[in-house]
Amino acid sequence: MIQCASEDHGRTMMLGEFTSVTKIHSLTPGLVPEPYGWGKYKAGFPDTYFFLSDFVDMDTSAPEPARFTARVAELHRKGTSPNCMFGFEVTTCDGKLPHTVAWEKSWATFFGKLLRGVLKLDSEVNGVWEELEVTADQVVNGVIPRLLGALQADGRELKPSLIHGDCWEGTLLATNDVILYDAGSYYAHNEMELGIWRCQWGKFFRAQVYFKSYLRNYEAAEPKEEWEDRNRLYSLKYNLNYSGGHPGNVTRQT
Repeated sequence: MIQCASEDHGRTMMLGEFTSVTKIHSLTPGLVPEPYGWGKYKAGFPDTYFFLSDFVDMDTSAPEPARFTARVAELHRKGTSPNCMFGFEVTTCDGKLPHTVAWEKSWATFFGKLLRGVLKLDSEVNGVWEELEVTADQVVNGVIPRLLGALQADGRELKPSLIHGDCWEGTLLATNDVILYDAGSYYAHNEMELGIWRCQWGKFFRAQVYFKSYLRNYEAAEPKEEWEDRNRLYSLKYNLNYSGGHPGNVTRQT
């Protein structure tokens, strides 16, 4: 399978996906198509870049929950940050929008910057919405420090786990072997991966059986009673990212 994109942003996308898929494949072989390489075409204008991986026949039916969530949880357990921090060594993308991935010791700080980055990109595409800006300030300055700060407070430790970064039905290639593509990875709180399952534009991953099955494989972080609130917060990033990638989409209002 070959993917192509042009100019500097195309380079960012192809390098980011190659790096993501290479790391995922080394930890959980078969969860993503085997990566072969990335590079720049010798001829052509504008500069065009490619990412080459193994070809897989598509099957977009719903995967068996236990098998699927076990494989995702396996990636999260095995994917350990090289410096015990949240972030990534190269810029990755969710769709065509780049992530803010500068290294941070605090997950609350990292997520706040990640969300701010997505909000900025959404505003550039859809225009400034004053009410959204006000609400975003309240979330970044109030909700995130309280809700995510608790994960690393009172002696608690939070492992930065490698996540796929865009794990939903639209990136599912095959269901028997559970194969995902279009990775935009970074080291995050593992529960971040599940935020996209809550989004209204999803299909079968919104079913509670997938959430419950995942939590049987990877227990919710403490405070456990705040898991649902964290999942709702994490879904904001994915909804705003979708809005920024699809101008005029109603996800911006939800």
